[in-house]
Amino acid sequence: MLALQGDVREHLAALVTCGVRAVPVRRQRELDDVDAMVLPGGESTTMSRLLETFELLEPLRARVAGGMPTYGSCAGMILLAAEVMDGRPDQRQIGGLDVVVRRNAFGRQVDSFECDLELTDVEGGPVRAVFIRAPWVDKVGHEVEVLASVPHRRESGDAAGRIVAVRQGMVLATAFHPELTGDGRVHRLFCDMVRGPRPHRAAG
Repeated sequence: MLALQGDVREHLAALVTCGVRAVPVRRQRELDDVDAMVLPGGESTTMSRLLETFELLEPLRARVAGGMPTYGSCAGMILLAAEVMDGRPDQRQIGGLDVVVRRNAFGRQVDSFECDLELTDVEGGPVRAVFIRAPWVDKVGHEVEVLASVPHRRESGDAAGRIVAVRQGMVLATAFHPELTGDGRVHRLFCDMVRGPRPHRAAG
């Protein structure tokens, strides 16, 4: 669990309910000891600066590129994206997802909202999704699987049809905050990815 900034405590609690040992990561030696990583919601530019300050950016990029299972929510999705629209020039990316993400696409803090989403590979009915200054995905590469989009309803407005959950190999990302609802199904989906067989990664 990347613990430099953001809603770390809530993610840690959700991971523990999945039966995994969840630990905060702030240093490279701690990163070296973990099998997977969660990037929390927070402020993406602040998180990218802290990654450089704590000398974690390059080691984390290397681990993600090497196939380490990684999940990012909200700001975590932004950090994992190959390209960010409306981002700051000094913002650094971890990468891992061949997507173009639009930062703060749903608006400001006052525009935060909730809705029910059908999420691929998550059983038990819709997932209640909390969006807080959230991004959405504008474009996806051909290896990216879209797991959820905002439903086409009158109340969805301009957000209708926008992609808000994706997966590529061992990298999972959501624009919303499942750690805030008490519904552990998204975290269980990620933990199942961690426990399952790793996809073959071609050399070069």
